[in-house]
Amino acid sequence: MRIMGVDPGLVTTGYGVVEVTGRKLTLIKGGAIAVVAAGEPLERRLQGLHEGLAQAIKAYQPEAIALEQLYSHYKHPRTAILMGHARGIICLAAAQAGLAVFHYGATQVKGGITGSGHASKEQVQRAVQMMLELSEPPSPSDVADALALALYHCLHAEHRLALGPGRNV
Repeated sequence: MRIMGVDPGLVTTGYGVVEVTGRKLTLIKGGAIAVVAAGEPLERRLQGLHEGLAQAIKAYQPEAIALEQLYSHYKHPRTAILMGHARGIICLAAAQAGLAVFHYGATQVKGGITGSGHASKEQVQRAVQMMLELSEPPSPSDVADALALALYHCLHAEHRLALGPGRNV
């Protein structure tokens, strides 16, 4: 099973592709889609995100996408709206490629990867490093977060099989 994790953003979107064969987890690719300059109009940034993600999907041929759920603090509703745009583009690219999308909360993934739902970025990076037997932690944190999403999906696949494609756990 080959899974692509995606950590959405409108300036940089992290992605990570992991393959699981039996009990073996293998890093296929981790990277970042540098959308366009932050000052560009929203529609241009969304276009850049779509094009970059579509290319990564085509290049690495995942079987499904693991995507971080939207979290918003009530003090920052604009951030939630903007991230909703990015998540929509990611879902569109996945649908165009015929891929199911699985949505996971950040604390759910951190808890499943590190043992603590409130783990720091560094703890997530070290956990991903250990799980994939990397010589150093993945960087930047957008890539580590995307790889954590993919790993979480791979490690908890048996729970999703009964739910069907694209369902929340």
